[in-house]
Amino acid sequence: MRRVTVPVDDSGSRPTPSAVPDVLAPELAVVFVGINPGRFSAAAAAHFANPRNDFWRLLHAAGFTPRLLDPSEQFALLGLRIGVTNAAYRTTPGSSDLRKADFEGSGARLARIAEELQPGVLGFVGKEAFRGAFGARGAHGLQERRLGQTELFVLPSTSPANAAVPWDERLRWFTALREHVGDGL
Repeated sequence: MRRVTVPVDDSGSRPTPSAVPDVLAPELAVVFVGINPGRFSAAAAAHFANPRNDFWRLLHAAGFTPRLLDPSEQFALLGLRIGVTNAAYRTTPGSSDLRKADFEGSGARLARIAEELQPGVLGFVGKEAFRGAFGARGAHGLQERRLGQTELFVLPSTSPANAAVPWDERLRWFTALREHVGDGL
C-alpha cells in the first residue's frame, strides 16, 4: 500500500480551506455530503479517494452512475445531476480526529447551498456528517427536517472504518436514496 503524506492542520484554531474541491452546480438532484477529507482524498484532491472506501462502488451499484467512476472523475458527476461536498473541510487521518470546531458553520454553509443551488436532496454519507452539521442525531433514511425545499437523507458511512456495516445494508440505503430521487437524475 502506498503511503500518503498530506499536511494536516492540527491547530484547531479555525477551519482550513479544503484540500478537496466542492463538486457543485445549481439544481442538482442530489448532493452527497461527506464527513471530511481523509489523507488519500487530500492527496488526490478528490472525494472518497481511499481505494478501500466504497462510495464510488455503491454509487454505481445503486444506479446513480452508468459505470464505476474513479475518484479522479468526480466532476463527471455534475453531468449526472450529482454533487459532492463535505461537512468539515479539515483533512485528518480519520473522522475521529475531528473536533466540534471543525464543523462550525457547516449547517449554515449547507443551508446556503440549499438556498442558492437548490439541490433536491442532501445525502449525508454517514450519521457523523449529519450530526456535525446540525448537532442532532439522524437515523438512516429521509429526515423530517428540510433546508427550504431541499430534503435531507442520511446514509451509512462508506469509510473502511465503517466495515462493521455490511455491504448489503449500505447498498440498501444507497438504493433507497436512488429510488427516492427517481427521475430527478
